[in-house]
Amino acid sequence: MSQPEFAAPYFVFRDAGVNLTLASPKGGQPPIDPKSDLPENQTPAMARFKQDATAQRALANTVKLAEVKAEGYDTVFYSGGHGPMWDLAESPMSIAPLESFYNSGKPIALVCHAPGVLRHVTYKGAPLVKGKHVTGFTNGEKEEVKLTKVVPFLVEDELLRLGAVFEKMANWQPFSITDGRLVTGQNPASSTSAAQALLKVMAAEKAA
Repeated sequence: MSQPEFAAPYFVFRDAGVNLTLASPKGGQPPIDPKSDLPENQTPAMARFKQDATAQRALANTVKLAEVKAEGYDTVFYSGGHGPMWDLAESPMSIAPLESFYNSGKPIALVCHAPGVLRHVTYKGAPLVKGKHVTGFTNGEKEEVKLTKVVPFLVEDELLRLGAVFEKMANWQPFSITDGRLVTGQNPASSTSAAQALLKVMAAEKAA
């Protein structure tokens, strides 16, 4: 998990008074991408996280993802990092909740590499992203960090293969898209806007 991509939406939601449950595949403290602590990855949200004992305690005590049931929550937000492309993208523990949330009429949001987690997620017998406007970590951004050959698949290519309408801004620019009940963000800088977009979707649903 990328800590900067967790910290930004975490504080957006917490500051909005959202009751949060943090989850990870194994529960407890999830593995953190060591690059999270590099100077170039430090953000205001990261600085706040490092001084916030409540946030640190919450991240160290995540529940197991298998215990998260759609009926107990209003929505789900997947932060990015490379890890989800190996575990969450292929895990029934992750695929099932995403399908359950969406099938029950609830919004879902994913940012950066996490939209790749939707590669096996279906809705009414077709890929959930088919025909939907989405974004995610782009091929250009992946080439810039020289990790194109390292990852199991490229998020942009995979979403296009599934029939999504992939949209993007210039590398590293904040960008998120809302298509109905699906919110996606392009890159780490998009974590805040994706979280804010999800709050808007939830507010609109409650007002309807």
